Amino acid sequence: MTFQTYLSPPYLSGNEGRYLDEALASGWLVPMGPTVDRFEREFAAVIGAEHAVATASGTAALHLAMIAAGVGPGDEVIVPTLTFIATANPAVYLAARPVFLDCDAQSWNLDVGVLEDFLKSRAAVRRVPKALALVHLYGQTADLDSIVALCARYGVVLLEDAAEALGSTYRGRSPGLDGLAGVFSFNGNKIISTAGGGMLVTRSASVAALVRKLATQAREPALHYEHHVVGFNYRLSNLCAAVGSAQLETLAQRVQVRRQLFSRYAAALGNRPGVKFQEEMTWGTHTRWLTTLTIEPKRANVNRDDVIASLAKVGIESRPLWKPLHLQPVFRGAEYFGGGNAESLFRDGICLPSGPQVTDEVFEHVAAAFGQKV
Repeated sequence: MTFQTYLSPPYLSGNEGRYLDEALASGWLVPMGPTVDRFEREFAAVIGAEHAVATASGTAALHLAMIAAGVGPGDEVIVPTLTFIATANPAVYLAARPVFLDCDAQSWNLDVGVLEDFLKSRAAVRRVPKALALVHLYGQTADLDSIVALCARYGVVLLEDAAEALGSTYRGRSPGLDGLAGVFSFNGNKIISTAGGGMLVTRSASVAALVRKLATQAREPALHYEHHVVGFNYRLSNLCAAVGSAQLETLAQRVQVRRQLFSRYAAALGNRPGVKFQEEMTWGTHTRWLTTLTIEPKRANVNRDDVIASLAKVGIESRPLWKPLHLQPVFRGAEYFGGGNAESLFRDGICLPSGPQVTDEVFEHVAAAFGQKV
């Protein structure tokens, strides 16, 4: 299918070319150049982190975070089931077992009640999981204070997957700062992009040092190439970092554009029977990385798949919400706890085109096409 309106394509801010020229002129093309150092400092300053380590992807950052958390063979790692598979994959890389928990119906993030019941049951049999890979979904933060308290009570290491939530807030602070480490993604469809890439942030100097070392093949500080442990080729390139610095300068504007677009969608389509947009929780600011909503078939007289197909016919890309990981064939047999919220959201949920490519003309086209079907 060829689309004229894509879901969330990357776009330039204006300074990418200049910063790339500077990086090229410096002669640094490979990882560990001065532009990477600058991007890390700037990113840490923007979100309020003590340390930031740029990586080749958000998945790489989460893999390194799990290693820093001590996750290993046979350990359990809690993962919200309503998320992209990259949240769970690093646990499998380390021969650990992901255990999937349901989301709540209001925020769409990890259900705190389900988490508490699960941890109580595990503690009763002395099987407390090693870590929780908490997701901040579609640009909305999870209920951090409650989750941080539960992790502290039961001795679970908190890691934050904020890949979709750069620019969001929880009670005035950025996500990614409450656990041992937080990770962000700069994939092409995210609010800022480095044509692939990620960032790990942490308050711990020792965690940052470990992650930085492992990401550069775990090379020891010797004259020759010396390696005592297995590392990874996980560092971001100097050129990609140049793009990241340029995009980071306009983060606030990028969030504002998406929030304004969401408001337009909600005003134009929110009063239709069976249509319900993802709520913004009172505890923070939702970036509206993607405009997401559900379509209740019985009230709307149409199902989500028919709407997606109808939009595609007129060149508009839309997409279902994430398929719950406990329903993915690759995780067949994995443990799952909770109810059916994630399954209902997957069945009825849809993502609409988001970002500055949705001009006034494009918005009218999308809204009209959606309105003709729903």
